[in-house]
Amino acid sequence: MALRAAGFVIFRRISNEIEYLLLQTSYGEHHWTPPKGHVDPGESDIETAWRETEEEAGLKKEHLHLIDGFSSTLKYDVNGRPKSVIYWLAELKKQDTDIKLSDEHQDFKWLSLDKACSLAGFPEMQRLFRDCQAFIEGKKQKC
Repeated sequence: MALRAAGFVIFRRISNEIEYLLLQTSYGEHHWTPPKGHVDPGESDIETAWRETEEEAGLKKEHLHLIDGFSSTLKYDVNGRPKSVIYWLAELKKQDTDIKLSDEHQDFKWLSLDKACSLAGFPEMQRLFRDCQAFIEGKKQKC
């Protein structure tokens, strides 16, 4: 059975620059990732994304604006088992909102696209950040 997870790619605007939130795990290889987690029984993917974001980063619905029209699913293997992670895009409403990490993470950073891609490491995650950036810039130009 495939593993399912969900989360948000969270961004903020600082002086017209876009920065992405990455959390560093406190386990394994200490990789960097947006907030996400496994879907609990009876929970929808979007409910999981909200729950995990609050648990891992301390960000609640009132802190974020869910961006309409963007979602992306990454598929890869973990210990020989298929896993799919759906991400939605969300903007931090107030750029100085505190991040409150859970025990699952040891650090966080707000990073530009290039730095986020460099730290994320995995090609699928790099593509996700680039897709998010293109979507945000496309939205921005239409305003």
